[in-house]
Amino acid sequence: METQSPLPRVRRDRTHYLYIAVVVAVAAGILVGLVVPDFAKELRPIGTGFVNLIKMMISPVIFCTIVLGVGSVRQAAKVGKVGGLALGYFLTMSTIALAIGLVVGNLIHPGAGLDLGSSVAEAGQKAASGASNEGTADFLLGIIPTSLLSALTEGEVLQTLLVALVVGFAVQAMGSRGEPVLRAVTVIQRLVFKVLSMIMWLAPIGAFGAMAAVVGATGVDALKSLAQIMLGFYATCFIFVFVVLGLLLRAVAGISIFSLFKYLAREFLLIVSTSSSESALPRLIAKMEHFGVSKPVVGITVPTGYSFNLDGTAIYLTMASLFVAEAMGNPLSIGEQISLLLFMIIASKGAAGITGAGLATLAGGLQSHRPDLVDGVGLIVGIDRFMSEARALTNFAGNAVATVLVGTWTGEFDKERAREVLAGHDPFNEQTLLDEDEPAPVSPAVPSARRFS
Repeated sequence: METQSPLPRVRRDRTHYLYIAVVVAVAAGILVGLVVPDFAKELRPIGTGFVNLIKMMISPVIFCTIVLGVGSVRQAAKVGKVGGLALGYFLTMSTIALAIGLVVGNLIHPGAGLDLGSSVAEAGQKAASGASNEGTADFLLGIIPTSLLSALTEGEVLQTLLVALVVGFAVQAMGSRGEPVLRAVTVIQRLVFKVLSMIMWLAPIGAFGAMAAVVGATGVDALKSLAQIMLGFYATCFIFVFVVLGLLLRAVAGISIFSLFKYLAREFLLIVSTSSSESALPRLIAKMEHFGVSKPVVGITVPTGYSFNLDGTAIYLTMASLFVAEAMGNPLSIGEQISLLLFMIIASKGAAGITGAGLATLAGGLQSHRPDLVDGVGLIVGIDRFMSEARALTNFAGNAVATVLVGTWTGEFDKERAREVLAGHDPFNEQTLLDEDEPAPVSPAVPSARRFS
């Protein structure tokens, strides 16, 4: 008589309750902010602390992902091909986003009829004081870290990217002797994702503190008075994401953007609660690999996109600049719009996922090109937190779509696996953020043997 072996016990996914708790926490934060605004403003450090915990993990995640991605590629030329294609795509899409923002902004004339008060001018000067005035040479030199390990401790995304690429190419050049390094980095990556999954259980607390503080400080009246610029910005982001990116994704990869966003729903919720696309970067890397995009493409495209794929930021800077100029009674000419906003796109590199960086970039750009408009930045200080959510969501959506597109163009995207994932046949492991059945790399010459031959 044969005895059947017991089926392996399936671990229950309790993270479902975590994200329900995030929704409840956001609602509770809004309520507290409206009922007791003075108390709610004191809760800001709670939200800031949670975002800082997430940012703490960004450099290790990027380092491990890129080293494993680059180190496991057979030819170095493949990395250059993926990187060059990604940068070309990022530049093109940022230009399109800029053009859409200009068109919509010139149609609705945001800010027309508003008056600038002394308190607003003071807020604008404060924002300008936090803007960066570094030149191109300073920016390029700033990419080079003080030491090989300082990039991992200082949290500079571009520095981490540079170090990870150098280490990845070095491991690749070592051949079989680099296998122990790849295995060690794989173990470290699992440790990093485990720590990240532990931090995520604090998301409801962080979301509560952040939402309570911003509602308590802003109030309902401020939102009503600036509804035009907010709705115009949201509409522009909607058009760009669902029309431009949606059609491109369907035409190139044959995937519905609604299906992709449903797969990334928890990441979008996390961004809404923290107002930072950077908080979802580690999960995007893990989910894109699970979705069927090869490790090299994910490892290069996603981190690079967070510094150079600024679709949401481009739209924000466009709308905000037109809004400030109209409110100050000194509208920008078409030539001034193009010159100023191209400067802002270049100046904002590396700040796509950081809360409030768009406001500082806006103030810095106006300071360098039109100093007479800097005081007007104070007009949107009160609602920048709400606009930054749409900005972060658009940046995140653009990077997710870009990863699939680059993977398709380079032949590093498994469409059959993607269909299985979207159909729910191969769910993402929320417990570890990794595919546990994937073996550690055994040869730097074999890129993702299970998915790509």
